[in-house]
Amino acid sequence: MVSARALPDGSALDDSALIDGSTAEPELFALLFDRHADEIYRYAARRLGPEPAEDVVAEVFLIAFRTRRNYDRSRRDARPWLYGIATNVISQHRRTENRRNKAMARLAAERPTQFDEGGSIDRITAAGMQPRLAKILVTLSAAERNLLLLVAWADLSYEEAAVALGIPVGTVRSRLHRVRAKVRRALGGVDPFGLEPSHG
Repeated sequence: MVSARALPDGSALDDSALIDGSTAEPELFALLFDRHADEIYRYAARRLGPEPAEDVVAEVFLIAFRTRRNYDRSRRDARPWLYGIATNVISQHRRTENRRNKAMARLAAERPTQFDEGGSIDRITAAGMQPRLAKILVTLSAAERNLLLLVAWADLSYEEAAVALGIPVGTVRSRLHRVRAKVRRALGGVDPFGLEPSHG
């Protein structure tokens, strides 16, 4: 175990060392929070909105703190673990997420999709795309939506997404391939997430 006293600010410690050290010195866990809370908040806010996201972050780190002794110390980066917890916590807010996506989807019907001057479907603006994406997200299963958003919004690799969701990386690849095909069909060939098959 790395002593927190040797590196009082924790700056040189990877996530695994912080978690390991926090079993003896719980205050070290605050450094893990400082390192990752903003990122988890942004992900939760995109899925649920700002107010529920604050509750999600608090719950994620409470669960992480309580279960830190079970953390796989061979994993130096705790992001996949934290995103896995966040995914489970967000699933408890599924009604909120569905309401948010349905509200955004209604905007798709009210607002025409914006194209560039050449009319290229590849140049749909982010503002015009968001309601259409929300409409598609509502049609995906929870497992499909969780995987897609962990890779697209949290920028996890396939391996990291597999860790977060507790599934084999082969399942991640095949499931994501099917989900991307669904999204592309629904958007007339556009892949708004820009996910390359080699990602991960």
